[in-house]
This record gives sequence, structure tokens and C-alpha cells, in this order.
Amino acid sequence: MTETLDHLFDRNLEWAERKTREDPTFFRRQSEQQTPNYLWIGCSDSRVTANDVLGLDPGEVFVHRNIANVVHTSDLNILSVLEYAIDTLGVRHVIVAGHYGCGGVQRAMVDRRGALVDHWLQPLSMFFRKHRAVFDAMPDDAHRFEQLCEINIEMQVRRVAATPIVENAWARGVDLHLHGWIYGMHDGLLRDLGPNVSSIAGRDALPSIDSCVLQRREPISAVRRHAMSAFTGAPCCDGR
Repeated sequence: MTETLDHLFDRNLEWAERKTREDPTFFRRQSEQQTPNYLWIGCSDSRVTANDVLGLDPGEVFVHRNIANVVHTSDLNILSVLEYAIDTLGVRHVIVAGHYGCGGVQRAMVDRRGALVDHWLQPLSMFFRKHRAVFDAMPDDAHRFEQLCEINIEMQVRRVAATPIVENAWARGVDLHLHGWIYGMHDGLLRDLGPNVSSIAGRDALPSIDSCVLQRREPISAVRRHAMSAFTGAPCCDGR
């Protein structure tokens, strides 16, 4: 006998009624054409949902997710998402957002191979093996894991920047910005890891991904950004 999921339909009903009470125009707004400014390329991990993390309503961020937020330049899924987001929706910010404690990144660090997920993670696995001596010299497994989570994001931002879709948008003069962010499960905060790229020249000036394992970039959360702003007297952001 097929098991039904009536309890989820009940939860959906409760949610829809609650949203309507709290915000009577919510569903009318959602039924209108989406006009997001942001494309979120994130991990499939069920604990990290873009709208909740960003504090935005559905429709304000276009979302693509996969295991370990990997960008394969032969993946028609992500290429279609990129093209649609940039050329049709007109997004101006592409955010590659990974997270600490990523199971996909952890899988890329093991020697066991053969599952389909290992094929998906192969670029990161190859990077880890190539620089194994550097990772082995780190204090412990936690440091190795944390740093590879960060490097994975930097790698995928570079891969997004190398797609003809993004390159052609920049060549046409589109005001398009790429960002690398990482999310902390332990505190719920996003951190700006970089690189932040807005042009072909900026992309071409990026240091090699191989250098990232030697020169760790310190992620900056909004808490730290505001503290730096208070200390220097400079505005913490440009409002874009």
C-alpha cells in the first residue's frame, strides 16, 4: 500500500493560512512575475535555504542547488540557469554560497572512489590530492575540512566567471557581479569570502586557484563589517 503524506498537506494548509493572516497580500505578490536581483548557486544541504538565510521573500532570489555547489561547465542544468537568470530575469548578482561542514566537500577528501557523487566532486578531489602535502601540514582535520570548504567556493566562482554566458554578458556591458560567500551552521551568519568579480579584466587578474591553499582569505561576516565600519567611520556597504 502506498504511503501518503497527508501530514505535509496539513502543514502546507497551516502555513498558507498563517502567511495570509500575517501578510494578506503575500500570495498576490507571489503570483506576479518574479524580478530577482540575485542568483544563488548553493549546496543541496537541506539546512541551508537561500530565502531564509538572506531574509528575503520567494521571488527575490533565483536559486540553483546541487551537491557542494559545484559548477561544471558541461552541466546543462546550471548553464541553463545562468543564461536564464542573466539574459531573461536580468539578475545583477550571482552568489556562489557554500557552507562549513559540507558533506560533499568532506566526501572529496576521502580516498574511497567509485560512486557517481565522486564523479561530480572530481574537480575538488583532484585539487585536494594535488595539494595533499599542504593540507597534511595543517594542524588537524577540522582545519583541513574548513579550508577546503572555503577553497571550493573560490574555485566555483572562477568557474562561473569562465563560462561564455558570463563572459558574453560582461562583453555586452552588463552590470554583473559575482560573489563567493560561505555560511556558518554554528551561528547562522554569511561571510564574504570572495573573490568578487565584475569584469573580464577582474577575472583574468585573479590569482591562480592553486595559490589559495597557501594564502588563506579571511571570510568577513556582517558583524565584522559593521565593526570595521564603526572603527574607520566608513560606510559598511554600497547598497547595491
